[in-house]
Order: sequence, then C-alpha cells, then structure tokens
Amino acid sequence: MELTVVMPCLNEAETVETCVRKALACMREHGIDGEVLIADNGSTDGSQQLARDAGARVVHVDAKGYGNALMGGIRAARGKYVIMGDADDSYDFTALLPFVEQLRDGADLVMGNRFKGGIAPGAMPPLHRYLGNPVLSFIGRLFFPSAIGDFHCGLRGFRRDSILRLGLQTGGMEFASEMVVRSTLSGLDVREVPTTLSPDGRSRPPHLRSWRDGWRHLRFLMLYSPRWLFFIPGLILMTLGLVAGAALSFGPIYIGKLGFDVDTLVGASAAVVIGFQAVLFALFTKVYAAEEGFLPEDRRVRKLVDIVTLEKGLIAGGLLALAGLFGLGASLVHWQTRSFGPLIPSESLRLVVPSATALIMSFQTIFAALFISILGIRRSKETPIDVAASAAEEAAQAVSLDGEEQTVPRESTKA
Repeated sequence: MELTVVMPCLNEAETVETCVRKALACMREHGIDGEVLIADNGSTDGSQQLARDAGARVVHVDAKGYGNALMGGIRAARGKYVIMGDADDSYDFTALLPFVEQLRDGADLVMGNRFKGGIAPGAMPPLHRYLGNPVLSFIGRLFFPSAIGDFHCGLRGFRRDSILRLGLQTGGMEFASEMVVRSTLSGLDVREVPTTLSPDGRSRPPHLRSWRDGWRHLRFLMLYSPRWLFFIPGLILMTLGLVAGAALSFGPIYIGKLGFDVDTLVGASAAVVIGFQAVLFALFTKVYAAEEGFLPEDRRVRKLVDIVTLEKGLIAGGLLALAGLFGLGASLVHWQTRSFGPLIPSESLRLVVPSATALIMSFQTIFAALFISILGIRRSKETPIDVAASAAEEAAQAVSLDGEEQTVPRESTKA
C-alpha cells in the first residue's frame, strides 16, 4: 500500500466523516492505493463508528495527547507514506497529491505552509496568525538549520520508516515541532508545499490551548538547542564579565557622571561565573544528548572532548586554583601592610574578587572535566546487524557440534 492518511481524533463526530470521505475521494481520483486511519484518543461521541461507516480504519490509542495519538496511528499505518491531518475539516484532504508527488520524488518529510497557500478569514485566531506561529517558526529557523516557514502546520506527509527511525518522544502538541527539528537534525530531506486552512466545522472550542501549548513548543525548541539555551547566553555573560572585570581591576571607571567601582566588579565576577557555568552546561548537554541519541553527534564538540582530556582539564583547573591562591596571598600581604586592621574596600576587593573568581572557576573546571569523562564512557550498543551476525555464528557452531557428535560414535564402532 502506498499511502495512509492518519487523522488523530477526540470527539470529532461533527467533522470526521467529511474528512474521511474527502481523503478517500482524493485517493480514488488520482489512483493512489491507500487507506484512511483514524487514531482515536478516547472519543465518547460516536466518532469511531461514523469514521468506519465512511470507510476508515479505526485504531484506539490509550495514551492521551496529540503526539501520542499520531504515533499510535503512524505505527498502525500500512502505507509506505503517511499524510497526517486534523479531523476537524480545517485542512483540505482533497488536495493531497502535491504531498504524494514530493514523497515519490524522494522527500522524507513534506510540510504544508498555510501562509503561502492561504488562510481563510476566521480560520486562524489573530494571536496565532500574527504572533504565535510566525514567532515560533522564526525561532525554529534560528535555532536549527531549517528553511520551513510554517513549523506548526498540521497537514504534512512523510515516509513512515524515516519518521519511525527518529524515535519521536513528545506526546503533546509539541510533537509537531519535534518532527521538524529531529528530521532536520538527522539530515532528512525536508520540503514544503503550499496548503490552505479553512475554519473548522466544529461547534465546540478546539483542543489547542494558546499559551500553554505555545509555551510547550517554545520549551521544546530551547531544550533541543543547547547552543541557544546555554552556550550563546553564557558566552555573552562571560565576555561582558571578563571585559568589565579586567577594566575595573585597575581602578574605577567614569562615564560622564556615572562611576563604576568595586560594586560593579563583584557583579562582573558573578557574570563570569554564571556565564562559564552556562557554557559548561551546553557542553554537558551536547555530549549527553549525542550519547543517548536525542541529538546527532556534533563533530566540533566530539573533537573538543577528545582534545580536552581529563588530565588537561585537571591541569587547567589546577593552574586557575594556583592563580586564585596567589591572588588571595597577595591580599593577605596587603592586609598585613594595614597591620591586619580595617581595609579600604575599593583597594582590597580589587585583589580579593578576581582571586575568588579564579578559585571558583578552577573547581568548576575540575568538576566539569570529571563529569565529561563520565559522560564519555562508551557503552556497548548492539545493532541489528550485530545481533544477526551473533545468531548466525551461534547457529553455525551448533551445526558443527552436532556433526561432531554424530561422527564420534561411528568411529568408536569401527574401532
């Protein structure tokens, strides 16, 4: 079978029959060998029977959520290709051919773009049309090397085997973002075709919750991009802190009537420590995600981990600790010159703050080197090829042993 049209369904009695009939009519018109599959997520309004009567196959998905329903439907699909779309009659199931043509041409994922195809009046709330979708799609393109203009279009087609290999995990509305992000990061062929969006045919409110689901999409995009979540903010903080701290270590700085002194130096020190920790977290996340298969391995990170060994990390941390201890020693000498009496903060803190910062960063570096070494411990992972080879070898050994057992008695009899 070439195509399965999967529709997630939760109480869509008003529209599911129409959607099924449109999809089946489209496949008949264009000679596509396919089926319509309803992934029912616990409907109580008779949607299941209406879908069957219209010609669809219905599977029940116990796990609640948009993503869970879709994954249940994708796993149950019989087609080589899958086109997914909501069962609320907002997407045009009579216009599936452009998706199928792109898939036949070799695409792994074909996204619909509602902004290019046309959004009918009243089909999308202004909050979604002018803020939510454009902003989240822009962030998706910024964080990941993707050219997709509509990250959240619910009408999309894909090769079933390609998407199943990704091992998608999210169960809610953020499933839409995960599919695009993981496909892009895995180097799949992702394309886009214009599609239309019409007002849905339901009389009840949609399942989508604007702020809650928008936050879940944004949270997913951030968590899958350690570079933007940790590295870039951390690098900016650390750079600003280092520049300001280095300048203030020699004395106060005045810009017009504004004076920056040791109080600002303390803030700069905090920025350096926080920024350095964020950069380390980016490295931790990259190594862990690559080891566990959440993100593809980053060659630059792997090369850095191979270069910056545990021993080098311990040496770097030790040198920072020595610099910090040297600075603290200098501050004690400065205190001695004051006969261990009261100090002038604008003088003493210029020694103490940078020294304490170096000491803190030394321990961060040592702990980071140890932790990255733990993350880098390789686990043996048997691939299907390894399993098959082991099974074949065991079978060959069993046959060989069986042959030897049959040969030995004959030789004994002759003797």
